[in-house]
Amino acid sequence: MGDNQVVLGIFADEAAADAAVESLKAWDKASSDVKLSAIGVLVLDEDGAVKTRKMGSRSGMKGAGIGLVLAVVAPPTLLAGVVGGGILGHFHHKGLGLTVEDRERIGAELTGGKAAVGVLATAEEAGAISGKLAELGGTVEAHDVTDEALEAVAAAAPAS
Repeated sequence: MGDNQVVLGIFADEAAADAAVESLKAWDKASSDVKLSAIGVLVLDEDGAVKTRKMGSRSGMKGAGIGLVLAVVAPPTLLAGVVGGGILGHFHHKGLGLTVEDRERIGAELTGGKAAVGVLATAEEAGAISGKLAELGGTVEAHDVTDEALEAVAAAAPAS
């Protein structure tokens, strides 16, 4: 298991994903067990290009990286300049635990009008966050992310 995980919840549409984020934020404030550090929404815009929105963060490195982490979740055919090949290489070699098949499947769902909520979590918090996203109506999956990959993203984020 990685140092951190990206927990993804796939929702019916962008409005459902946004509502889930608001519910997560309220849950986070009321919970003493989980403290969310970075949340983002990944959707396709009207032109079919990847659009990410950072919805909250408490940690500079994690907050700066969540948008790029989510962008890397989409297949390369949908990225169209959002993320440079060097960053993709960092994730592939340094620890974003997504297979090509995972990325293609997620991309197909986004192309179908769905939206993804991504939460960067510690390995210890990932189970609770997965449960909450499922409770909110998401189809949930989690992928390991190493600290080294997050550091690479944080270093690349200002230039991206």
